Amino acid sequence: MPVIRPETPEDVDSIRYVNEQAFSQEDEAKIIEQLRKRGVLTISLVAIQDGKIVGHITFSPVVIESESSSFEAISLAPMAVLPAYQRKGIGSQMVRAGLEECCRLGHKIIVVLGHPDYYPRFGFALARSKGINSEFEVPEEAWMILELHERALAGRRGIVKFQPEFNEPG
Repeated sequence: MPVIRPETPEDVDSIRYVNEQAFSQEDEAKIIEQLRKRGVLTISLVAIQDGKIVGHITFSPVVIESESSSFEAISLAPMAVLPAYQRKGIGSQMVRAGLEECCRLGHKIIVVLGHPDYYPRFGFALARSKGINSEFEVPEEAWMILELHERALAGRRGIVKFQPEFNEPG
């Protein structure tokens, strides 16, 4: 089983590599770098196995706004595992560790745009069914939310607003 720990400055190049390999592109790696540069990587964990970083997961703040109010939440994204290490439970271990850290830090609501067959095992449910939409057009089945504390949403509704760099072209 891998060791899951917070990222360190020495991990940055390996984190980039893991994300580029896992997604076969550099978009996610660029997003992580932008979030890190702005100091809003609330949680950034790496999975180490066989003496190297094989996985990475991040959580960053979002705001859920409605016409009458706004409240904070946290977004899980991205989560990546090197292709040779996928389907071995590393991603699940990172998600569980990340959720535990979110609880420890007092976060109550997590959103994710992810695989609809993967995230429900951790308690994620369809976000739109709970009145939470994304500022972007996303597939309904992939847009999910998790209340870490019972009734954290308590009937609140709104639109998730991501960090400004997600709205910038390129």
